[in-house]
Amino acid sequence: MVTAPPTADTPDADTADADTPGAGTPASGRRPHGAADRWRPLLLRWHFYAGILIGPFLLVATITGLLYVLVPQIDRAVYSHELTVDHVGSSTLPLGDQVAAARAAHPEGTIASVTPAPRAGDTTRVVLTVDDVPQDRSRTVFVDPYTGEVRGALTTYGDWLPVRAWFDDLHRNLHLGDVGRNYSEIAASWLWVVALGGLVLWIGYRRRTHKANRLLVPDRDAPKRRRTLSWHGAVGVWIILGLLVLSASGLSWSRYAGESISQLRTAMSWTSPSVSTSAGAGAGGGEHAGMAGMDGMSAPAAAHTVTDADYTRVLQTADDAGLVGPLVITPPATGGAAWSVAENARGYPSHFDAIAVDAHTFAVTDRVDFAQWPLAAKLTKWAISAHMGLFGVINQIVLILLAIGLLTVIVRGYLMWWRRRPAGGGLPKTPGRGALGSLRPVEAVVVVAAVAVIGWYVPWFGLPLALFVMVDTVRGIAASRRVEAGSVAR
Repeated sequence: MVTAPPTADTPDADTADADTPGAGTPASGRRPHGAADRWRPLLLRWHFYAGILIGPFLLVATITGLLYVLVPQIDRAVYSHELTVDHVGSSTLPLGDQVAAARAAHPEGTIASVTPAPRAGDTTRVVLTVDDVPQDRSRTVFVDPYTGEVRGALTTYGDWLPVRAWFDDLHRNLHLGDVGRNYSEIAASWLWVVALGGLVLWIGYRRRTHKANRLLVPDRDAPKRRRTLSWHGAVGVWIILGLLVLSASGLSWSRYAGESISQLRTAMSWTSPSVSTSAGAGAGGGEHAGMAGMDGMSAPAAAHTVTDADYTRVLQTADDAGLVGPLVITPPATGGAAWSVAENARGYPSHFDAIAVDAHTFAVTDRVDFAQWPLAAKLTKWAISAHMGLFGVINQIVLILLAIGLLTVIVRGYLMWWRRRPAGGGLPKTPGRGALGSLRPVEAVVVVAAVAVIGWYVPWFGLPLALFVMVDTVRGIAASRRVEAGSVAR
C-alpha cells in the first residue's frame, strides 16, 4: 500500500460512481456527512500524487537497499585474507604487541581505536586516522593476534570494508555526496505517509465491498484491473510494519529530519547514554556515523603518554569488568582524559555496555550498561541495526522480502495508473481537485496545521508538498481560464 500511484485504480475507484477519484464535494454542493466519505477524496488525491511523484525516489532506494542487503557475505568473502588468520594458535599475543606490529607496518596517522579479535580465527583491527583518505574514512590495519603478522590494510567507513562501504554510499547518496543524500531523505520522509494513507484507503475499500476479512488476501479471480489492485493492497498490508520501521530508522540518520529527531530525543532524554572520559564531559558519540555506525570511535588527538602496553592493560580491565567482544577500545583524546571501552555487538543479542578507564591507574571510572538505556534509545538502536541487516541471515531475508514486496507494490501502482489512460490516448485520469473542501472546516484546519508542523521538522516532506500545491494551483487557475474562454467563445 505504498508508493502506489493508484489514481482511478485506487480502492475507491472500483466502487460506485460516488467513490471515483474525481469525487470531492458532491455535485449537489453538500459536504459528505460520513467521516470516511469526507476524508476519502483527500487521502485518495494525496496517495495518488505521492505515489506518482515520490515513487521514483522510493524505487531507487528500494533497489539500492536490496543490493546493500546482499553484500555482507560477499564482502566477507572478498576480504577473507584480512579478516581471518591462516592458523588458530594456542594463545594470542598481548594486545599491545599486536598494536605495535600494526604501527611498525603503518606508522602514519594516529590510532583512532582498536578492536581485539572477537573470535578465534579473527584478526585484530587497528583503526588509524590518516590524512590521505576521505574525511569520513579511516585506514584499518588487520593483525594476526597469534603471530603479529599484518594481514593487510583497507580504507574503511566505520565497521564497513570497501565493498560494503561502496554499496552503503550508493544507497545513501548515489555517490553524489551531500546532494545525493537528499534523494534518500525524500524517500524516507514520504514512505510512511504513502504507506499509511494507502492502508486507510485499502481498509475502506474492503469494507465497502464487504470483504473486510480479506485485507491480507488478493482477489485472484477478479477482473484484470481489480486483481492488480487487490495484489497491490494485500501485499502492502503484509509489508507495512517493516516499511514504517525502515522509514523511521532512515529518517533518524537523515541530514535534515535527522537533526530534528536528534533534538527531540535530547529533549525527551531518549539519547543513548555514554561514559564520561573527562571531568564534567561525556564521551560524545551518537547512534551512528552515517549508516556504518562508528559508536565510540572518535578520532583522538595524539596522546604521547599512551604506550603499546597500555592497550594490554586496558583490555584486561575490560575483561575484569565483564565486557564481551567485539570491543572498541578508544585511547584518550587528551592527556588528562580516560580510555573508552565499548561493546559493539549489534546483532542478537545486543551488547553495548561501556566503561571509562583511568589512563594512569587503569581503574574503571565510569560505566553505562545497555540495560540502563532508555527504552526509546534501545528501540532506535535496534531499528537501525535491523535496517542494516545486522541481526544475521534471518534479518537479511526479511529485508530482501520487504524490498521485493515494495518493488511489486510500486510497479503495480504504476501499472494501474497506466491502464486508466483514455481510449483515444493521452495520460490517465487523475483524482479531481477540491478534496480539502470535502472536510469540515475544523478538520481542514487541523490537516493544514499538521502538515505545516511536519513539513517544518521534516523539510523533504514539506518542500515537495509545497511545490506540488503551487504547481497544482497554477494548473487549476489555467484550466479555469481555459473553460471561461471556451464559454465566452461559444
